[in-house]
Amino acid sequence: MATELADKVTDLEPDASWLFGCIASRDVNERNQALQQLETWINEVIVNSQSDERIDLDDEDDTLSQTVSEDKQAVILQILLQVLRLSIQCPFDDVKSKCSDILISLKDKEIQVPRQCGRGPSSFIPSEELIPISNGPEKLDPKDLFIDVFIQTQRLDHLTTVLGLHPRYLKAFQQTQDFMMKKDGPLPFEYRHYIAIMAAARLRCSYLVKLQENEFRNQGGDPMWLESFDNIPVKLQNLYELIKCLAHQPWLIDVSMIETLLQPPNSWSLSELVQAVVIASHFCALPSLVYGCGISPEVDMEGGYTMESPTPSEDISPSMTNNNHTPEEAEGASADVETLVKRMKELKELSEAEDSQEEHIKKFEKVERQSLELAPKEEEHSSCVDRGDLSVYIRDPEFKYKDFARRGEVSKIPTFRVQDYSWEEHGFSLVNRYYPDIATLLDNKLSLTSNLTYNTMGEKREVDTFLLRRAIWNYVHALFGIRHDDYDYSEVNLLLDRSLKSYVKTITCFPERTTFKDYNHFWKEFHDSEKVHVNLMVQEARNQACLLYVLRSIMEYMK
Repeated sequence: MATELADKVTDLEPDASWLFGCIASRDVNERNQALQQLETWINEVIVNSQSDERIDLDDEDDTLSQTVSEDKQAVILQILLQVLRLSIQCPFDDVKSKCSDILISLKDKEIQVPRQCGRGPSSFIPSEELIPISNGPEKLDPKDLFIDVFIQTQRLDHLTTVLGLHPRYLKAFQQTQDFMMKKDGPLPFEYRHYIAIMAAARLRCSYLVKLQENEFRNQGGDPMWLESFDNIPVKLQNLYELIKCLAHQPWLIDVSMIETLLQPPNSWSLSELVQAVVIASHFCALPSLVYGCGISPEVDMEGGYTMESPTPSEDISPSMTNNNHTPEEAEGASADVETLVKRMKELKELSEAEDSQEEHIKKFEKVERQSLELAPKEEEHSSCVDRGDLSVYIRDPEFKYKDFARRGEVSKIPTFRVQDYSWEEHGFSLVNRYYPDIATLLDNKLSLTSNLTYNTMGEKREVDTFLLRRAIWNYVHALFGIRHDDYDYSEVNLLLDRSLKSYVKTITCFPERTTFKDYNHFWKEFHDSEKVHVNLMVQEARNQACLLYVLRSIMEYMK
């Protein structure tokens, strides 16, 4: 009997997975049919499971039966979590309603069901604030974008929901990520997702790791790869040093590192390597967005659900408990809207007298030195995202971001001059040569993000925010030792106050340490959508910085 039960458990998940796949359909009739079958299947399998197990546990092979029973309960829990997730996060109202009814019916039958922890996709942003901004000639409806994501992945994830605040960016983001992970390219799909896992794990982002683990399994990846780093191919193991540097100190990437990867045995081709570094750079930058937006664990992730009854304290949001600041904190609080608008106006009215190159360098180095004072405290860790145990993917855990301004303590690494190697003049053509189509998508996303504006600041309208956006972008580059020779870095200090620079440095260099206090402390008079806008710029500027370093090394190798 234990063997029969084992076979039954093995069949549970594939049956449910097929039904959930049918639910992710644009056809309302197909969805409704799948929902009806899911309800019937749950009643037959889950409602009757308790009595079945009491019978099976009396089998003579008691130990095996007990193990099978536990396995079955684990599978059933995962299925219930998917139903719970669909009842909360789904672009189709009919699916949300039916899944809610299924859970209520199970409760009425006194079957314990999980419930969501927290109050929404973000622990920083109230769900009622997640209202998309209307902008641009495309008049994008984020719900259409949500449906596209749901059809492709069978889930509307929390990050996508928050990015819906900026529909134009979300469209470019989804097109780019979908192409690099699912469309034509030299790398096998399981390689792509494992590279994403290695990159996200370096930044301690279990949210992204869990999502990519699911995608890895869906692509038929070897589950043993997820058990031990030693189980993955040597070719992937060899890539780890490059990913480690991309995640924390990309200026350490040099020609010798590229040459090692391209030499046999277990060698990478140039086209494979270019796709690999595009994916790795993307997922090294993405944790800045996840932690900066306070993305909560998905309902079916550890930390995203509970079997316990709610407590009164869970009804109190972070914004109700963390908005009060001490006088010391208030002293360093962010500049108000009027002050920023005034400073930008003054900068525009200044004479266009050009500083000497020496003056530009001195101003850049001053920004570098000041950034040394802004490292977050080691003990301050984000409580918004469950980090989980990622040790299986991490080697050399002590290797972390080191201020570029301190590099002279160990080496003589020069500042990266954009005038010598830029994305527009060099990086784009290299990527386009070895990984066609993704270069255009990356370029569109970078350009859209750097130029994205709604001409608002808080409640003020018709504001030109170009100087502020450029200051944020160039400050992120400065943190990674990248200098724009034609930029006056005094603008960084005029437009980015200490609280904003501290926040930007944290989500850029130590994203896992981001707290609600960090998020709440800068730009008091601005909307949540504007703070998310800052996160978009930080993530894209960081991604570009990583690409510049690694692509320059590849180009030097080719010479």
